Amino acid sequence: MVQKAISYVPELYKFFDEILVNAADNKQRDPKMNSLKVTIDAEANCISVYNNGDGVPVEIHQEEGVYVPKLIFGHLLTRSNYDDHEKKTTGGRNGYGAKLTNIFSTEFIIETADGRRQRKHKQVFCGNMGNKTQPVISKCKDGENWTKATFKPDLAKFNMTHLEDDVIALMKKRVVDMAGCLGKTVKVELNGEDIRVKSFGEYCNLYLKYAFSRIEEKVDRWEVCVSLSDGQFQQVSFVNSISTIKGGTHVDYVTNQITNHLAEYVNK
Repeated sequence: MVQKAISYVPELYKFFDEILVNAADNKQRDPKMNSLKVTIDAEANCISVYNNGDGVPVEIHQEEGVYVPKLIFGHLLTRSNYDDHEKKTTGGRNGYGAKLTNIFSTEFIIETADGRRQRKHKQVFCGNMGNKTQPVISKCKDGENWTKATFKPDLAKFNMTHLEDDVIALMKKRVVDMAGCLGKTVKVELNGEDIRVKSFGEYCNLYLKYAFSRIEEKVDRWEVCVSLSDGQFQQVSFVNSISTIKGGTHVDYVTNQITNHLAEYVNK
């Protein structure tokens, strides 16, 4: 990891991140998921994200009368993850993310294999989700499960002519983050290359390889590493695979315990 100032369009980065977090969320729904593949083709302005967790159900939704993949990726406000009292271990919230990626893309392709129903589904959206092909339904093997989203960002809407180096670097960094968050049970690939981050400690090495000292702890689902920073407080944190670059109550919860203890020790 290299710390430097970069210039990027937050919305474009967020749309990519939504698709990436959706793929990572599938690990929570299907513990058997063991593959996440990301391709970033700057020359073709094309990005794809694949995971082999449970596929999207390829069936007609009873109320809406359309296939479920279209509801998830091509209809606004169609998700059930709204209960504020439910404890969540996934990053998705209200169903907007993937659809907004679709809306801000010149082309968006969703493909999925539903091994339970032995059906594959492919549908192509274009013109900022304004036009769509009829879904193509075909057979797949029993137990074959995967989902792949491919999209071409509408760069004109971001006042861009091409995928710039800084935003590509940031996207690649997020793929490495995912390798760190998902751990050794999921093989993460970027442009066909293995991203090997087998443990939380190995991910921390990307930042702290030459750190004088550090402490790592794992408590339930939390993994925390504390070390010395140069000059001022710095943090890198994630919640349900979402990068929380501004920190939050989860970071405060840890740092307050440390600083309170140190203050008490120093006062003695």
